[in-house]
Amino acid sequence: MGGDAVDIWQHLASRKIMLLKSMKQAVQELEDPHAVFSYAQEIGFNSGLLTQEILNKMIAAHSSANGNQVTVEQKIEIPAAKIAPTDVIANNSADELGRTIAPIAQHEPFDVRFRNNLPDWSVNDFSENASDAPQDIKVHYDITGKSVTEGKMSDINSCFSDRLEKIRKMIIRNSNLPKPPQEIARLQTEYARYQGYGNSAVAIGLVNEPRYTKNGHLMWGIEDETGEITCLLTKRQGDDRDRAQELILESGLMPDDVLGVSGSFSQTGDIFYVSDLYFPLKPKHQKASSEHGISVAFISDIHVGSKTFLEAQWHKMVRWFHTDPLAKTIKYLILSGDCVDGVGIYPGQDKELAIPDLYGQYTEFARLLELLPDWVECVMLPGNHDAVRPAEPQPTFEKDIQQDYNSTTFVGNPCDFSLNGVRLLSYHGKSIDDFVAGLRTVTYADPVEAMRQMLRRRHLAPQWGGKTPLSPEPEDGLVINEVPDIFVTGHVHGHACIDFKGTTLICSSTWQDQTSYQRMLGFQPKPCILTIVNLKSHATTAIPFA
Repeated sequence: MGGDAVDIWQHLASRKIMLLKSMKQAVQELEDPHAVFSYAQEIGFNSGLLTQEILNKMIAAHSSANGNQVTVEQKIEIPAAKIAPTDVIANNSADELGRTIAPIAQHEPFDVRFRNNLPDWSVNDFSENASDAPQDIKVHYDITGKSVTEGKMSDINSCFSDRLEKIRKMIIRNSNLPKPPQEIARLQTEYARYQGYGNSAVAIGLVNEPRYTKNGHLMWGIEDETGEITCLLTKRQGDDRDRAQELILESGLMPDDVLGVSGSFSQTGDIFYVSDLYFPLKPKHQKASSEHGISVAFISDIHVGSKTFLEAQWHKMVRWFHTDPLAKTIKYLILSGDCVDGVGIYPGQDKELAIPDLYGQYTEFARLLELLPDWVECVMLPGNHDAVRPAEPQPTFEKDIQQDYNSTTFVGNPCDFSLNGVRLLSYHGKSIDDFVAGLRTVTYADPVEAMRQMLRRRHLAPQWGGKTPLSPEPEDGLVINEVPDIFVTGHVHGHACIDFKGTTLICSSTWQDQTSYQRMLGFQPKPCILTIVNLKSHATTAIPFA
């Protein structure tokens, strides 16, 4: 080999070229490796993973230019789908690549007795191979092709009227109201009838300007089609405390929530003293189960195109899909938005992109999905980094993006759909930012609390004019019309899987390493965790690949 091994490895590292172990001998057998690699740019290979096919192209280019014959033995021909991340040789240029490749254990994932401190899976809970069950995807709601708003004030009014009407019916049906609700205008006219103990009134409306008083009481306006009253929930002491009210005082309310209140008026009628609040979620949901013991897996926020995309861990997951018995039960893979990093999403993003072309990012992600086994059907929806309108609900991807994908079902964000009889609600989760800002009990460290609050309100993004851009459709597409069996979000790069009142809540894990912005905030993501739920037993497990 022309030059010692250390010299050529340093040369490859400086060119941001990662080498397979299986390719090491082939490179060492080159008579003049520096000369061969000088033709990398000519064949369009600037950086990335060196394969036998790419090396052969560089050898052919060098041979053609110099009029001689340069050969290399075809030691191992490795199809792209079989490249394993354990074949990647680590080098000193990890920082230059914009990410750190996590160490990969030598044993296979199915040899691990415990995954993420959860008991290993049981064949009884994951009882059927995906290839033995029919594909059954039924979409109940998706805004794609149905958006008709023109953004006029009449559209905004229609959207809020639709929200109020739908959630009002849910509150009346699911909450134990002490008496039928009345129009706010009528209550204001007859406020003297509803004063003092035992003379309570009930109203349902939209929340306006929730705020705390200096004494820790919670005050807000509640509005319906006829009028508005000012509500006050007081902070009580001693035996007079109510746990449900304490929770509301602790968390607060979101602007534009729809809720019910009961209570009485002050002597002057300008304040409505709230004794109880009523949300639209029923106490317990009964899950539906599929007759097939197949499974669905969840990931989100892959951010292909970013320098911090964890490609080695993706290939580790692909290898697991092809070898692990549990993987053979996975019929569906739900991709909950931000599958690519996008272009022009935030200032200075171009410096953090490994693939600066938007369509190139989607093409690369399509290639990565093709590595998965053919028994897996992907369901892909957009997020705030994707090439769709930012306003929610978001329609799905354009046809020129979809054309690179084979076994993928494209839906909008959010999407209410069923898989073999089990109802899922998939939402990217941009409004979690609003819940973190608006409710004192919601943090990025515990994003499932935002999901609980969404279900309590039966609405994914109640606040108008917050961090989440909303499209004022005549029919509010963010109302949760039916309680799902499984509710999944992404966006915050965390991970969780819990049960809440009969619904499985999943915060999907990211496939992106810590970004510079997250590092500045001190936020540590939880990457590369595949969450799996069986559609028959509803057993869950999580497989870590980082």
